[in-house]
Amino acid sequence: MKLKLISFLILLFIGFALLANATTITTTTDITATDLIGTLSGAITDKADGKPVIGATVTIPDLRKGAVTDANGKYSFNNIPKGIYLVQVSYLGYSTVNQRVDFSKTTVYNVILQTSSVEAGEVVITGVSKATEIKRSPVPMLAVGKAYLEQRAASGNIIDQIATLPGVSAVTTGPNVSKPFIHGLGYNRVITLQDGIRQEGQQWGDEHGIEVDQNSIDRVEVIKGPASLTYGSDAIGGVVNLITPSPVPEGTIAGSVQGIYGTNQGLLNGSFRLYGNQNGLVWGTVVSAKAAKDYQDQHDGRVYGTNYREKDARVMVGLNKSWGTSYLHASVFDDEQSIPDGSRDSVTRKFTQQITEDDAFRPIVPNSVLNSYAIPTLHQHVQLYRIYNNSNFRLGDGNLIVNLGYQYSHRREYTHPEAGDIAGLNLHLTTYTYDVKYNFNIGNDYETTFGVNGQYQNNTIGDATDFPIPAYHQFDIGPFFVVKKSYGKLDLSLGARYDTRSFNNNAAYVDSIGGPHGFPQLYTGSNPTSAPNVTKQFDAFSKTFSGYSGSFGATYNISDAFLIKGNISRGFRAPSIAEISANGPDPGSQIYHIGDKNFKPEFSLQEDLGTFLTLPNISASVEVFNNNLSNYIYQQQELHDDGTPVITQGYNTFTYVQSKARIYGGEINVDLHPIPWLHFENAASLTYGENKGNGGPVADSLKYLPFIPPLHTHSELRGTFNGGFGNFKNLYAFVGFDHYSAQNRFFAAYGTETYTAGYNLLSAGFGGNIVNKAGQPVLKLFVEGTNLANVNYQSNMSRLKYFDNPETAPGVQRGIFNMGRNISFKVVVPFGFNTGKKS
Repeated sequence: MKLKLISFLILLFIGFALLANATTITTTTDITATDLIGTLSGAITDKADGKPVIGATVTIPDLRKGAVTDANGKYSFNNIPKGIYLVQVSYLGYSTVNQRVDFSKTTVYNVILQTSSVEAGEVVITGVSKATEIKRSPVPMLAVGKAYLEQRAASGNIIDQIATLPGVSAVTTGPNVSKPFIHGLGYNRVITLQDGIRQEGQQWGDEHGIEVDQNSIDRVEVIKGPASLTYGSDAIGGVVNLITPSPVPEGTIAGSVQGIYGTNQGLLNGSFRLYGNQNGLVWGTVVSAKAAKDYQDQHDGRVYGTNYREKDARVMVGLNKSWGTSYLHASVFDDEQSIPDGSRDSVTRKFTQQITEDDAFRPIVPNSVLNSYAIPTLHQHVQLYRIYNNSNFRLGDGNLIVNLGYQYSHRREYTHPEAGDIAGLNLHLTTYTYDVKYNFNIGNDYETTFGVNGQYQNNTIGDATDFPIPAYHQFDIGPFFVVKKSYGKLDLSLGARYDTRSFNNNAAYVDSIGGPHGFPQLYTGSNPTSAPNVTKQFDAFSKTFSGYSGSFGATYNISDAFLIKGNISRGFRAPSIAEISANGPDPGSQIYHIGDKNFKPEFSLQEDLGTFLTLPNISASVEVFNNNLSNYIYQQQELHDDGTPVITQGYNTFTYVQSKARIYGGEINVDLHPIPWLHFENAASLTYGENKGNGGPVADSLKYLPFIPPLHTHSELRGTFNGGFGNFKNLYAFVGFDHYSAQNRFFAAYGTETYTAGYNLLSAGFGGNIVNKAGQPVLKLFVEGTNLANVNYQSNMSRLKYFDNPETAPGVQRGIFNMGRNISFKVVVPFGFNTGKKS
C-alpha cells in the first residue's frame, strides 16, 4: 500500500510538471516559451560609499528562488516567469528592501542599501496569496529565520525555540515534549504546518510533542488568531508554519555538519544536511539524531522518565523552472520517549519506578539509571512517516498552487513493566491532505485567491490493552476566497470560507481478559453481546459538523515610520475525535477520557488592533486582541456526591464539557538601538482567559480557563559585530532576563491547576563565524546558557507540575520542577562549492 502510494505521488509530481510545462507553452499559438520567461539581474551597493555589498541575499519568496551577490555586488536570475512578484534584498546591518517587480517589464533591478540598526521588512508566505510584508498584513503575524533559530541552541525541540515569542507559549511534558499555544489556545485549536502541509498526529494527546526534526527547520511563521479562513477547522487559535530550507542558488551544492551538546541532560544532537541546484533540478537531504539523559534541577535532582532518543531523516527533490516549481518531500520521525509519573519515596522524596503490574512495591531509581541514555521499559514510541508535494504553477495570468500530502502516524505507549513488548496504547493514524488554490489579479490589482482544502483520515486502535478513542474515518472540505487591494497607504483584506467535517466512528467491543498475559484486547468475534467478559467500548456513530468563517482587515500606513492595522475574524472548529467519542484510559496523561457525541462546533469572534513605529534608533509596537468563543470545550473531572474523585480502571475520570469563553490581552515590544551595534530589546505579553458559563453563575473554581500563561516580560541586551575582527565575523553576545509573574487566575476545579509562584530567569550567549580568506565561513559557533542562576521554579504551562504521589506530607512542594542550569554548545561546519554551470 505504502509503495503504491509513493509511486502514485511520484507519478503525480511528474505529471504536474509536464502539464504545467505544456500549459505554459501551448496556451495560444502566438505565445512561445520565450514570451513567458525572463531574466533579472542587478547590483547591490552601499548608499554611504557606493561600494558593492558582497554576500547580500536576493530572494523571490513566491518562486523559492534565491541568489547571493558576488565580489562585485552583482546577482542574476534566469528562467523566471513573467509576472509581478515581491523581491527581497537583505544583509546584516542594512535595512531590508522589499519591492514588487514586474518581470515582464523589468530585467535589471539595482538596489542601494542603507545601513540601519533596526530589523524590519520581514516577509511571510503563510496564509497570504503572495509573499507579503508582515507590517502590511492586517492579520497579526510574526516570523523568525535561520539566524534566530541557530542562536537558540539550548532548546530541546522546535516549539521551545519559539515559545518565548510575544503571544506564543508551549504546554510541556519534559524537555522534548512541547505543544504550541497561541493567545491561550492550543492542542486541536492550533494547526502546525510543515511547508504548508498540516501536521497530523493525535494532537489531542498531552504526552507527545510535534513530530518534526528541529534541525530541518530554517524558518517559522506564526499567525496569531483565527486562521480558519485559509486552513480550515482546528486553526481557530492560529497557525505555526515550520519551513524547511529553501533551495540553494543555481549552480551550487552546499551543506553542513553540526553538533550540539547540552550540559544539563548530556544532550547529544548531530545533524548533516546537503542541498544542490543544477539547471533548475533542486535536491536536498537532512539526517539527524539526538539523545539525552534525564534532566536535572536543584530541587528534584535528576527527574526520572524524561530521557529520550530521536532519529530523523528527510529528502527533497524538485524542479524550479520557467513554468513554476514542484517539490517532492519524504521524511521519517522516530522518537522514543520515557514516560514520567512523578512517584517518589515518601521519606527521601527520591523518584521510584514501577516494576510489577500490580504496582505493590516501587524501588528507588538507582543513579546508574538516572544517568543513563537507555530508554526504560515504560516509554512511548512515536513515529511519523510523511510524503508531500508542494507545487506552484504559472497558469494564465496567475499561479495554481497544489499541496498534496500523505502521513502515517504510529504512536505506542508501553505501560506494562512485566510485558515490555505489549503496547498499552497503539494508535495508527493515516492522513491524506489536499490544498488547491489559484492566485490571480482581478481588475485593477485586486489580489485574489480561490481555493479548496481539507483532509481524509483513518484511525485504527488494535494490538493494545487500552482504548481511549475509537477507530474512525474523518473527511474535511472547505472552499474559500481571499481578496486584497491597496489604495495608496491603505491595504484592505477580505475573505470567507465554509467548512464541513464528517466523522464515522466504528463500534468496538473489548474482551477484558482475553489478551496475552490476561490483558484486555479488542474483541473481533461474531457474538459480542453474548460472549463472556466482553463489553461495548464504543458505539457506532456518524455526525457532520459545518460552519462558515470570515475575515476583514485593514492596514493604514500613516507614514513610512508609523502604521496602524486592525482585523476582525470569525473562526470555526469542529470537535476532535477525543472530545466527541473518547471512552477509555490514556496511560500517558494518567486520566480516563469520556467524550460527548452531542457537542456543537466551536466558533470564535476575534478583534485585533495594532500600532507599529519604526525609527532609526527605536522600533515599537502595541497589539491587543479580544476573542469571544461559543461552545468552548474543556475537560472537567467527575466527582462522587461526597466530593471524592470517580476512579475508572484505576484513573481519575474526566469528561469533556462546553461553555462560553473569552480570551483577551496583548503584547508590547520596544527595541532601542542607541548605537548601531547595540540592541536593547524589550517585550511583554499578557493573556487572560475567562469561562463565561452557559447563562448561569460560574463557580470561582471554574471561572478561569486552563493553561493560560501569566504575564511574561523579556529584556535582552545584545551586541552585534557583523564586521568582526580579522577572521572572526558576524560576532554577537547577549544577556537576557525573563520575568514570569505569579499565575493566580487558574482553573482550580478538582485541583486541575494550582497557584504558580512567579520567577525570574537569566540567560546569556555568544557566537560567531570563523571565515577563510574569501570571507566564507568555515566554522560557526553558538553558545547559549539558560536558567544561569539555577533557579528552582515551576511553570504553570508544565504538566510535570502535577506529577507526584497521590498524597504528600504537609509542607512538601508537590510536583516536578523545571530544568535547572543548562549550557549548550553548537558547532556548525558549512561546506559547499559552485558547479560552474547555471541554467
